[in-house]
Amino acid sequence: MSTSDTAAKTSGTAESLPDYAPVPQSALGPALNEQGYYVGRVERNLYWVTDGTYQSAFLTTSDGVVLLDAPPTIGHNLQRAVDEIAAAEGVTNKVTHLIYSHHHADHGGASSLFDKDVIRIGHEETRRLLLRDDDPARPAPQETFQDRRSLEIGGERIDLAWYGSNHTPDNIYIHLPDHDTLMLIDIVNPGWAPVYMSNLTEDIPGYIEAPANALAYPWKHFIGGHLGRLGNRDDVTLHQQYMADLAASIRQTIDTLDPTPYFVKYGANMWAAVKGYLDGVSEAAAAPVIDKYTGLLAAADVFTASTAFWVMESLRLDFGYGSQVHP
Repeated sequence: MSTSDTAAKTSGTAESLPDYAPVPQSALGPALNEQGYYVGRVERNLYWVTDGTYQSAFLTTSDGVVLLDAPPTIGHNLQRAVDEIAAAEGVTNKVTHLIYSHHHADHGGASSLFDKDVIRIGHEETRRLLLRDDDPARPAPQETFQDRRSLEIGGERIDLAWYGSNHTPDNIYIHLPDHDTLMLIDIVNPGWAPVYMSNLTEDIPGYIEAPANALAYPWKHFIGGHLGRLGNRDDVTLHQQYMADLAASIRQTIDTLDPTPYFVKYGANMWAAVKGYLDGVSEAAAAPVIDKYTGLLAAADVFTASTAFWVMESLRLDFGYGSQVHP
């Protein structure tokens, strides 16, 4: 495609853009208020906040408010949500603790909006990565843990756990046992397919294992960090099945799709041949999964091919699937 062709394609009108399957009603969350957020009760004194794309949560306690992540797209609406609940419930609106799920800026980039004396808590790798990144919007946590840590703040229990790398090397499980809630960010998007490359995941084997770890906990409410509604156990199970079906389809496609035509077509242009073959595997493997999950998971038709590519690369590179040793 020429530069002019690319420019024409990227500057088209809305009418020229591709159409996708309708979003199932079950994927949508509550309406936002005039300020652009929704805050609601999860259970008792645990609340969640969304702007329709990102999610945060907070726990009101006798010692202050514990904030779980601080997405910058919600930004100052985090404090507005806390203020709204504090006024309605007659409790303090002072944020005293902030727990990072992981180091990514899209989930922690509003951390600096809160006082420097807020106690920030996260995994030890989160601290290392935030010190490396040196982003003033995300002060590194003062308190860290390695594998497990149980917090008791104002009489409320929060269990933190790290089971190894998944979405990122530092992404943790946040369990609130007295509120029947698990928070696990960037693994399952309730009601929706993962965005690009399995939610931009760094470790596909850990990503695929994470839902089983999540389901081993007792909980009813799931906070996944994205989009407009809370999740439940059925959402996590559906995501597991989607990923299992996709992996199975990729294996079958690797076994059956002949790479020869790509290398014949492109000759000495080795990268063009490789791209053609790998894209071909991704698209062919994604097709039956898209057919199955359209109407069950929003945007299955938008991002499944991208996730298929990333899972395929993990199967090839992490597990050696389809690898052949030259005789």
